[in-house]
Amino acid sequence: MAIIKITSIGRTYRHMQRYRQILTILFKYGFGDLIDTLKIEQYLEIGWKMVSRKRREIIESLSRAVRVRMALEELGPTFVKMGQILSTRPDLLPAEFIQELPKLQDEVSPFPLSKVKQIIEKELGKPVGRIFSRFEEQPLAAASIGQVHRAQTFDGQEVVVKIQRPGIQRIIQVDLEIMLHLAGLMEKHIEGWDIQKPTKIVDEFANTLEKELEYSMEIANMERFARQFENEPTVYVPKVFHEASTSRVLTMEYISGVKTSDIERLEQDGLDCKTIARQGFDLIMKQIFVHGFFHADPHPGNIFVLADNVLCYIDFGMMGRIDLKSREDFADLILSIAQNNEVKATDTLLRMMVFEEEPDYNSLSRDVVEFMDQHCYRPLKEVELGKLLQQMLEMVAKHKMSIPQDLFLMAKALSTVEGIGRKLNPDFDVIKQAGPFVRRIQLNRFGPRRALRNVTDTGTDLFQLLKEIPGEFREILKMVRKGKVKIEFEHKGLEQMYSTNDRISNRLSFAIVLAALIIGSALIVLSGIPPKWYGIPIIGLAGFVFAGIMGFWLLISIMKRGRL
Repeated sequence: MAIIKITSIGRTYRHMQRYRQILTILFKYGFGDLIDTLKIEQYLEIGWKMVSRKRREIIESLSRAVRVRMALEELGPTFVKMGQILSTRPDLLPAEFIQELPKLQDEVSPFPLSKVKQIIEKELGKPVGRIFSRFEEQPLAAASIGQVHRAQTFDGQEVVVKIQRPGIQRIIQVDLEIMLHLAGLMEKHIEGWDIQKPTKIVDEFANTLEKELEYSMEIANMERFARQFENEPTVYVPKVFHEASTSRVLTMEYISGVKTSDIERLEQDGLDCKTIARQGFDLIMKQIFVHGFFHADPHPGNIFVLADNVLCYIDFGMMGRIDLKSREDFADLILSIAQNNEVKATDTLLRMMVFEEEPDYNSLSRDVVEFMDQHCYRPLKEVELGKLLQQMLEMVAKHKMSIPQDLFLMAKALSTVEGIGRKLNPDFDVIKQAGPFVRRIQLNRFGPRRALRNVTDTGTDLFQLLKEIPGEFREILKMVRKGKVKIEFEHKGLEQMYSTNDRISNRLSFAIVLAALIIGSALIVLSGIPPKWYGIPIIGLAGFVFAGIMGFWLLISIMKRGRL
C-alpha cells in the first residue's frame, strides 16, 4: 500500500480530525510525555484535566504495556493490526509488551446486511439472490477488516463469503499516513530510535496490510498451497469459488471441523491428539524446509481438524516465503547449537541477520556460548523451540541486529505450532520431530542433484558471460569513438601536500604585496608629495606603518607553525 508522507501543511490539515483523535487517545492513556517529546501538542484539543480524577487514578495504576494495549484497541483496526505484528517482535519491544500485546482484541460490531449485499452486487455484478440460493443474514464472524457470512450455491455447495468492510481501505490509508509521520518524529526526537528505524517498520507493516486487504492474493496463496500438498493425505485445503470471488469478496468452501484448541471435542469425536500434534508439526516443517512457502499465522483459530485427523487451514491472508539459502543457514544454526559449536553458530548468526554496523564478534560469541549453555545440556525433550527462538531474537536485538521478516515469520510459525503440539500432547518432543528435516536439508546440499544443478547454473552463467563480452566490448569501443567515454582519476593522500602548497603560495603573495608596499611608500616619501607631517609625506608614512603591521603578522604566522 502506497503511503503518502504527511509533509505538506495541506495534507496534515486534511487529516487533522483523525490526527487529533489519535493524540487525544494517547493523552487519555497517559502518554502525554510522548506527545511533549514529539513536539506535537499543538494538535491536541483536550487537556489532562478533562479526564476525570477517578479515571486518571485507574490509568496511572496500570502498567505501560497494558495502557499501550488499551490505547491501540481504542485507536481502531490499523493500530490493532500493528500491535499484533509488534507482539511478535522481541527484537523491537521489551518482554512485558510481548506478553501483553497478544491480548489485543480484533472484534468489532458487524456492518449491516444492506451494505454486505451492496458490496457483493457491486463486485460480482449480480444481485445476491442470483449468486447464492441461501445467504444467512447473521455473520459467522466480524473483524476490523471484514466479516464472514455463510451461504449456499445453487448446486448445493455450502460456502462462506468473506466481505471487506466498507471504507476500510480509506481508513487504513489515513492511519498509515499519520503513523508514518509519527514514526518520523520518533526517529528525530527520541534517542536510539533512529537505529530501530520506525519508518521502515511502518513501511513493512503497510506492505503486510496491503496483502491482507487484497483477497485475490489470498486466493493465489490457497491455490499454491493446495498444489504443494495435493498428494498429502494429512492436509486439506478448502476449494475457492472463483466465479463468486474478487479482490474485495472471497467465496470458499465451508469447513465443518474442530479447532485444534478444543481438546475435549477432539477426544469426543474420536480424534487422536498425539497424531494431530505430530502431523501438524511435520506439516509446518514440510512447508518451510521442503517448499519454502508456509502459513505464517497458524494459530488454533486458523486450523481445523477433520475426520481421520486431517488438518485444514482456513485463512491464507498471511503467508511467508523463505529461499533455499535462508533454509540452509537456519539448519546450520540449529545443528551448530546442537553440536555445541559456538564459532559456527556465531558465524551463521552473522550471515542470517541484518545490521548497519557489524557487532563486536567477541561479545556476540560470549553471548552465544551463554545461550548454548542454557539449552545444550538439557534433555532434548525439555527444550522448547519457541523459547529458544525468542531468547535468540532478544540476544540479536542486544547487538543491534535484526532478523529478516521472512525468517522472523518462520520462527513465529514454528513457535506457534510447537505450542499447539504441546497442548495436544504434553510429551511432544519437538527437537526429535524436527531432526530429520534439518538433517535432510543438510544432506541435500551435498547430494548429486544439487551438485549437478550448481555446476549447470555456474556453467550457464559463465557461458552467458562469455557470450556477452564481445558485444559489451564493442559498445565500449563505439563510445570511445564518439567521445562519450569519460575517465576520471582520483588521487588520495595528497591533501596535506595541497595544503602545504596553498600555504607557501599565500605567504609568497603576502611577501610580494608587503615588498611592493614598502617600495611604494619609500618613493612617496622621497618625492615629498603633500600633505606632510613634520616634513614627511603622510601617505608614505601610512604605507610604512601598514607594511610594518603586515610584516609582524607574517612573522607571527610563521612562528606559530614552528618554522622560520
